[in-house]
This record gives sequence, C-alpha cells and structure tokens, in this order.
Amino acid sequence: MTQKDNRKYDLEERTAKFGEDIIKFCKKIPRGPITDPLITQLVKAGTSVGANYCEADDAESKKDFKHKIGIVKKESRESKHFIRMIIIAVPELKEEGQPLKQEAKELNLIFNSIFRKVK
Repeated sequence: MTQKDNRKYDLEERTAKFGEDIIKFCKKIPRGPITDPLITQLVKAGTSVGANYCEADDAESKKDFKHKIGIVKKESRESKHFIRMIIIAVPELKEEGQPLKQEAKELNLIFNSIFRKVK
C-alpha cells in the first residue's frame, strides 16, 4: 500500500469510526422532547460524514469531488454543533461528549483544508 493509499484508508476509517462513536453516544442520551430531535439530527450528521467522504472518494470529476467534500465539511461542523447542544441538554454527558466534539472539529478542519486545496 502506498503512502497516499494509506492516508486515504485512515481518513475513511476515521470518519467511519466517528459515525460509530456518534451512534454509541446517542444510545446513552435520555429520550425526551428536547433530546429526541437533537439525537436525530446528530445521528444524521455524524454518520453522513463517513458516507459522504466515501462518495467524494468515488467522485467522477474534480468538481464533483469538491462538491462532496463541501458536504462532508458541513456535516462535520453540524455534528459539532449538535454535540454541543446535547451537552447543554444533558450535562452529565459532557465528559463523554467532549472528545466527540473535538473529533468533529478536527474532521472539519481537515475537510476545510482539502476543500480549499481542490481547484
């Protein structure tokens, strides 16, 4: 496996693991009128990071790639936002939510960088 292939795999694996961790986190959130919509939004955004990254990796053109990476960066930022909202709604999950929030931030920075580099 070349260096480039290895990095691609790592990012694919990292985004998939992020989605898995989001699902596990959301299973721990108590259900209620405030948390139910937040859970739905976080699961959608958090799991779509990896799915959209896979789509970007299979893009048919540079323009298509940039568009799909743009979606990935939006979904990672949205994930960070909903993790923040859940931490406010359920303060006892703050310690567990902080690493997820940090990972969402790091993924967003990575995909912002990739987005800016694609011409």
